[in-house]
Amino acid sequence: MASSFPSILNQPQCALLCIRIQKRCCLSLKVLSSTPRPSFNSRCYSRLVIRQLKRSSCLNLCRNFSQSSSLADGPSLHHFSAHASLTDSLPLPLPDLVPASEVPSVPDSDIPTRGRIYQETYGCQMNVNDMEIVLSIMKNAGYNEVVNVPESAEVIFINTCAIRDYAEHKVWQRLNYFWFLKREWKKNVATGRSQSLHPPKIVVLGCMAERLKEKILDSDKMVDVVCGPDAYRDLPRLLEEVDYGQKGINTLLSLEETYADISPVRISKNSVTAFVSVMRGCNNMCSFCIVPFTRGRERSRAVESIVKEVAGLWKEGVKEVTLLGQNVNSYNDTSGFEKEVEPGANWRFSEGFSSMSKVKKMGLRFADLLDRLSTEFPEMRFRYTSPHPKDFPDELLYIMRDRHNVCKYIHLPAQTGSSTVLERMRRGYTREAYLDLVQKIRRIIPDVGLSSDFICGLVSVLSSNHSLHGGGFCGETEEEHADTLSLMKAVGYDMAYMFAYSMRERTHAHRNYVDDVPEEVKQRRLTELIEAFRESTGQFYDSQVGTIQLVLVEGPNKKAPDTELIGKSDRGHKVLFTNLPLPDRDDGQSDKRNPIVGDYVEVRILKSSRASLFGEALAITKLSSFYNVYEEAFAYASRS
Repeated sequence: MASSFPSILNQPQCALLCIRIQKRCCLSLKVLSSTPRPSFNSRCYSRLVIRQLKRSSCLNLCRNFSQSSSLADGPSLHHFSAHASLTDSLPLPLPDLVPASEVPSVPDSDIPTRGRIYQETYGCQMNVNDMEIVLSIMKNAGYNEVVNVPESAEVIFINTCAIRDYAEHKVWQRLNYFWFLKREWKKNVATGRSQSLHPPKIVVLGCMAERLKEKILDSDKMVDVVCGPDAYRDLPRLLEEVDYGQKGINTLLSLEETYADISPVRISKNSVTAFVSVMRGCNNMCSFCIVPFTRGRERSRAVESIVKEVAGLWKEGVKEVTLLGQNVNSYNDTSGFEKEVEPGANWRFSEGFSSMSKVKKMGLRFADLLDRLSTEFPEMRFRYTSPHPKDFPDELLYIMRDRHNVCKYIHLPAQTGSSTVLERMRRGYTREAYLDLVQKIRRIIPDVGLSSDFICGLVSVLSSNHSLHGGGFCGETEEEHADTLSLMKAVGYDMAYMFAYSMRERTHAHRNYVDDVPEEVKQRRLTELIEAFRESTGQFYDSQVGTIQLVLVEGPNKKAPDTELIGKSDRGHKVLFTNLPLPDRDDGQSDKRNPIVGDYVEVRILKSSRASLFGEALAITKLSSFYNVYEEAFAYASRS
């Protein structure tokens, strides 16, 4: 046994190994480390060792001490020292930290509930999908019940967004209320406000958790757990830390985590649409954007895991899947094979576009993924968001054109219409290159719908001595703003997301620029941009009048739930129509029936409100049947 001590003490990270006899004849072991552990919070690492060894080795000897005069049958000191032999490269094999992928699924009926969950999600669709992953992890850990109000929950999750300042303010407001539920729990239970069994544990997830972890944890005991986007598997352990009187924190970013093995628990169980995350992270490093710092580097799921998840959704009745990623069309599955990328030879960007990040290994690209999914699921419709304009090689556009179940809709973030501002943003293209790409897209996919993102009121650039440059580098000038207005009108978008610029810490802009555009100027420019969008978007809705669109029914129109249904066209337009009995073209029977959620319905568009379309429903059909009919009709008209 003595020979084990040198092997422990010689470990570079172990400065001291202490074995103590505590009260009630319990043994305790502590490793004091001189170097921080890469996988855990170093402050609580020794505590984790103690607790895990107690569980795995039955260290609570006081219970057995009176029953035995000898400890020969119990764990020896060698047992403890063997567990304490650590290395920098490998984390301790603690029972609670086994990856979820290696834990066998347990039937719901066999897992005792450990508390009810309430969740709120802010931000993008990726956050919605992340929350579904979190619910799956928690369900496997015994948290089976999700409630609709925070007053009934023992665990409160708030999934956050750090893209804009407004989203963070909203989160802080909600945290204040959740803190009230925890702080005044006894009073709230007595008055009937709360129905939770104990004060709720408050958990902050997502991008804001990574960006403001210290501030959140220091906020007067408001939050119990802070968990970043790549650490969700660690949530059950972090919640146990709270039981021991500690804060739980894990915001480490990963180069590999995609949660590909986790089947998300869908929040909208009756919905016929779903989100599937295909990649995570972003390598673009745009000067204004916090995403690379909160979501990490790009990594893609294997095609096979995505196909498996989509197959499960199809069995559940899902008819439309949106593929998600921070830069979804830079998808690069290198799991099956890898090859070195020759600069400019294999990994092709859109013409006139470049990137600061170089692709080192190339596998299956986004066009390959769309090809596989659209072929295997011909009756399921596919969308994707959010892409970057640089990753639209011709083969992706041709896949979109040729596959009837890949929606003819592209989100094409411009951010600004000024080449000088684009350079400050480090976007990798000019105004002219963007317009050329728009022309190519519309040439290959004539009826495509486009949407975009725009930011108003960019900042000034600082020189090395922090004095302002002149000319185009002094914030967003009126001329540069006019370039954005003219781009909006020149392209014409079906939808646009427009925001006033909000400086984010840790970004390139925060380190090098000055946010010197007055708030009133930002808001005035934002108003002008919105007006320009409204002037140009109407023509794209009006152009649909008289056409027949295939609409996926998503539910009743909330304004007229008893008489109208609502859904989306292939191009992403909201379509309303009267709920009447219709023939089913693929049923083979003469009986009519009312459309239900999940049906595809042929709708003749009668009018446009420039924000939605209203039409007359003609028939219920299938996705493939609709396009076969109209392809045959087009071919006949061409021959005539």
